[in-house]
Amino acid sequence: MKIWAMYHLLLAFLLLSIRSETTNANSEGDALYALRRAMKDPNGVLESWDPTLVDPCTWFHVTCDGDSRVTRLDLGNAKLSGSLVPELGKLERLQYLELYMNNLVGSIPEELGGLKSLVSLDLYHNNLTGSIPASLSKLSNLKFLRLNSNNLTGRIPRELTKLGNLKILDVSHNDLCGTFPTSGSFSKLSEESFKNNPRLEGPELMGFVRYDVGGSC
Repeated sequence: MKIWAMYHLLLAFLLLSIRSETTNANSEGDALYALRRAMKDPNGVLESWDPTLVDPCTWFHVTCDGDSRVTRLDLGNAKLSGSLVPELGKLERLQYLELYMNNLVGSIPEELGGLKSLVSLDLYHNNLTGSIPASLSKLSNLKFLRLNSNNLTGRIPRELTKLGNLKILDVSHNDLCGTFPTSGSFSKLSEESFKNNPRLEGPELMGFVRYDVGGSC
């Protein structure tokens, strides 16, 4: 009887594990398919993104780990146009989001702050507008944040200085304004990271000028 009970317990555990993996795969597949629906794809690079397939790990330009969780999206220079979708924030194990050199428009969703495993966010050379979300400060593993050559406006969120692992930041060639922070992880950055923002006034003068002086800009 004990062996029979242990067998049932093991079977139940395996079924729960399979169900959990399937649920995660479905959720992440739905998130990726939301991105596909928001894109114009003249070269058909997203053609393999079939919502009828349970596992998005079989789709081109998608990399997964051993648990079938999405870890990379490699869609740089793919001639995509359209907008980013908030559903991307559901990809909790995503480490690399590579969407550079496309024709993306609209804003950067605040939900990207939910990508707790993200190491690299590359959205450079697009036509993104709006402000840089302060929610990106939640990305504690982030090392590379490249948002250059877009049409981003507003102030650089001071919260981003909390990104202790940040190695490279590039927000050049935008329309950002105000001053840029110089504390925390930003203390190691050069002014090259901020160049060609005509309305950006320069570095924050700690102890002399409040970062948020003047309200919105």
